[in-house]
Amino acid sequence: MNLTPLDQSFFEQPTLSLARSLLGCLLVKETFDGVTAGYIVETEAYIGPYDQAAHSYNNRRTNRTEIMFHHSALAYTYLMHTHCLFNVVSGGEGNPEAVLIRALEPVIGTELMQIRRPKQHGVHLTNGPGKLTKAMDITMEDYGHTLTQPPLYIASGFKINSLSVGKRIGIDNSGDAVDLPWRFWITGNKYVSRHQKAEKVEGPNEFTDSN
Repeated sequence: MNLTPLDQSFFEQPTLSLARSLLGCLLVKETFDGVTAGYIVETEAYIGPYDQAAHSYNNRRTNRTEIMFHHSALAYTYLMHTHCLFNVVSGGEGNPEAVLIRALEPVIGTELMQIRRPKQHGVHLTNGPGKLTKAMDITMEDYGHTLTQPPLYIASGFKINSLSVGKRIGIDNSGDAVDLPWRFWITGNKYVSRHQKAEKVEGPNEFTDSN
């Protein structure tokens, strides 16, 4: 398994393309007690300037969203309730966009993940955005980290056969943004956080991003 970080050029894709391209990639976190990694199986895109569901809607610039205005390939972590959620900054300098990593399929360090989440087993270990960060020890200390280098980075994984497209989850008070089909997941993967009927299913070469 190749654990070489992807280079900057990978992250320079338009946000909707990146959200798809991240599926099947390997998210890796190195800590003092070991290495954990998992295949990314579910993502959501957030395009701040005109996306009411994004923290940076209308180019809102705060201490929390500041990192979204910087170059792509940075880690945007934030707290929701008691959970830390992890995003990949996208869109390029001055364009506050990001891709939320919603679910992983564990492949390295599963026993360590289990120690960190002792009451969870099987798919419940990493099948949600707050679950995966706990399992991989991704915290607010990772805010702003460059994802092209250790200890937190993204490496190449496997080529997916098909992906499903649907509405994002948990954004009910976001106006017209609730209907945007900006959630993507590997079709049929059991680690997806919530199995809903897809609006469409695409092969790996069917998508053209006009964003």
